[in-house]
Amino acid sequence: MEQKEEQSNASERSETRSQVAGLSVKKSEGFNEWYNQIVLKADMIDYSSVSGCIIFKPNSYSIWEKIQKIFDDKIKRSGHKNCYFPMFIPESLLKKEAEHVKGFNPEVAWVTKAGDTELNEKLAIRPTSETIMYESYAKWIRSWRDLPLLLNQWNSVVRWEFKHAKPFLRTREFLWQEGHTAHATREDAEREVMQQLFEYVDLIENFMAIPVIAGKKTDKEKFAGADYTTTVEAFMPDGKALQMGTSHLLGQNFAKVFDIKFLDKDEKEKYVWQTSWGLSTRTIGAIVMAHGDDKGLVLPPKIAPVHIVIVPIVFKENKENIIAKAKEIVKKLKAKNYSVELDDRDGYTPGWKFNEWELKGVPLRIEIGPKDVEAEQLVLARRDNNEKTTIKTKDLEKKVEQTLNEIQDNLFKKAKEYLTKSTVEVHNFNDFVNVIKSKKMAKALFCGHDECESSIKNKTEGATCRCIPFEQKAAKGNCVQCGKEAKFWAVFGKGY
Repeated sequence: MEQKEEQSNASERSETRSQVAGLSVKKSEGFNEWYNQIVLKADMIDYSSVSGCIIFKPNSYSIWEKIQKIFDDKIKRSGHKNCYFPMFIPESLLKKEAEHVKGFNPEVAWVTKAGDTELNEKLAIRPTSETIMYESYAKWIRSWRDLPLLLNQWNSVVRWEFKHAKPFLRTREFLWQEGHTAHATREDAEREVMQQLFEYVDLIENFMAIPVIAGKKTDKEKFAGADYTTTVEAFMPDGKALQMGTSHLLGQNFAKVFDIKFLDKDEKEKYVWQTSWGLSTRTIGAIVMAHGDDKGLVLPPKIAPVHIVIVPIVFKENKENIIAKAKEIVKKLKAKNYSVELDDRDGYTPGWKFNEWELKGVPLRIEIGPKDVEAEQLVLARRDNNEKTTIKTKDLEKKVEQTLNEIQDNLFKKAKEYLTKSTVEVHNFNDFVNVIKSKKMAKALFCGHDECESSIKNKTEGATCRCIPFEQKAAKGNCVQCGKEAKFWAVFGKGY
């Protein structure tokens, strides 16, 4: 009787804790609040005393570390090297490229004093690094032998202007990588642009399990100071597009401003051709939105900091034996390079632990209790679909590998199906407007003119051209909005 009462009390405590720790709103009913609760309750962030700035707690920063490692390995294999430039940019440098500074001016934070001393020249806190880096490129590059120059830096940037802060997606300071390269020819530079863009595609689709549309930005939406911008665009469950990464052909625009020249093999002096490309911590927000559910975060195994959590189900009389078995499992899995947590904390019921690890998105849970030890079996619980499977202990390594691969594939498949059904081809403007109103993206014939693009944005209350997809069928017909001859198919939608 006493044991039953103790178990009943423990169950009640578990339910109370679950109510406190779990999400109080469904993804389908209050997306913004659902998102805000996940990033807080999954212990990913905390708010700082600086408006619009967040603290990356270990549960989110460790995801960024995984992303960093994957992408850093990619670019180093292709000859890129990491560096670091100052975060302070003199006003005179920032203003050297007029189109560039015009694009960033509303977002720039300035340092004007040091202690009580007024600075002779204002210093911008890095909104992006083209100008501070290219001053040095002009000194370093002299000959064709110095090219290509392939540099990347991992840093933070500050962009002060925004309407509503949203953790990871829109904050005043965020983390990113920015690659900056210089080449002898336009052809080499364009190859670099596309190489890095499709490295992003691989990273986002095959590791984050988020499908994207790769394409080119319109002139109206391109990076300030670039010849053109390429982009990878995802679509989130709240009906908004999200730019996941961009790769820009800067052409010779900055080279001419900063006098970045080289003596070519033909003994003629020429300006270099440049690229820049970047991906930021907004990708963490995309992972939360794309895969999360009503229980919390759902992490794709390939970028999950913890692959597996083991929860022993113990009673006083068999605790030591079960914990010993659980530790054996941990050792086996770590030998296969899995990141594993053993949750043998006292004072928490198994149900409470299940809820907590589900909230944090760990892909796979292994449960082991007294009956499992006797039968030489284990229970695998998948985070993506909540399915449980009983396996033989001898099959552990094989089944874990198989299950994690299935989870990764399933997450991408579900997200791909959503992107496909949310991208609707339209042939008249009335249908175009209705698709946008229904929180989807419209794919339509487009003339490419800035004034038409502005008109579409006004008439749809904010829809912009997300990209001109690289995958194009013949653009035969007229622009969906103005009726002029169409140049291409383009994808429009509201975005972050």
